[in-house]
Amino acid sequence: TNIFKHVFDTEDKMLEVSQLSRRYGDFIAVDRVSFNIEKGEIVGLLGHNGAGKTTIMKMLSGYLEPDQGQIRIDGLDLVLETKKAQQRLGYLPENLPIYPEMTVADYLDYAATLKRLSATDKSREIARVVNATDIGDKLLAPIASLSRGYKQRVGVAQAILGRPKLLILDEPTNGLDPTQTTHMRQLIRELSAEATVILSTHIMQEVEALCDRVLILHRGELAVDARLEALHRSNHLRLRTSMPESVAKEKLLNIAGIEELQGVDDNAGAEPGYFNYRIRVAQEKGLEQISAMLAKTIVAAEAELYSLQTEKKDLETLFREVSNVHTAAQRDKELNHAA
Repeated sequence: TNIFKHVFDTEDKMLEVSQLSRRYGDFIAVDRVSFNIEKGEIVGLLGHNGAGKTTIMKMLSGYLEPDQGQIRIDGLDLVLETKKAQQRLGYLPENLPIYPEMTVADYLDYAATLKRLSATDKSREIARVVNATDIGDKLLAPIASLSRGYKQRVGVAQAILGRPKLLILDEPTNGLDPTQTTHMRQLIRELSAEATVILSTHIMQEVEALCDRVLILHRGELAVDARLEALHRSNHLRLRTSMPESVAKEKLLNIAGIEELQGVDDNAGAEPGYFNYRIRVAQEKGLEQISAMLAKTIVAAEAELYSLQTEKKDLETLFREVSNVHTAAQRDKELNHAA
């Protein structure tokens, strides 16, 4: 069952995935996954090892055939019009099959030939991607002599040859130092001006920094499909005051829109007179208005108000919650099946 399901109403889709499934023997790697991605989006693909991310990316690239389902890229059926669809693709696999004996220039020339770029377009495109990935000083170096970071940038360079409309990047910042990572993030943002980007990574900060939207896989199923902005919204407040819990529950729970108030034991060791609370607010009520009423009520009761803020839900917390929910559901399913 998908939670936080995000539905698009527009028809301006770059990628349409419907009921995608793939098995390896008895193991279900991808189980009836469906989603759409709009043109110009940067979408993060997350999941634990074995969740199905790499299998999905291989199927999206045409490298691996699905057992079931349909993939459409820019309106083209990937099975029926494979070559046309793949011409719109740029793909950086996690372990790029680069040729160590080649120089960077030779490798990019070879990649451009595979993409069937004309002689004129080939020279122009190689110059563009070399500049974009900042590898000009290594053009004549054998790939075997490059650091991991430089090899990664060469991989990105080949992926963006030909200005693909859909760019699939598997761990693009893998092996990069902080400066190179910043440069790569900027490059991905620039690429999204003319390409749709799917970014698979284990690094939550990469998704937070770059993506509009996130897909989270769990054991082959799509567990989350939502915009980051929506995921960050919260209906909880954090309050720190001198008001004891018995008084807080009496006075604060009477405020319209407050559904629950819980004492939080995160002030151990603090001096007496400090109390921390987590407050759940009705979804339809405005947090600003309720915060104002909380402040007025606390001041009117002659208690101290030390802090009052909206609780932020980060992506790592959501990822952990999703994993826990689906692991528990799977365990219950297995127990019921055994019974």
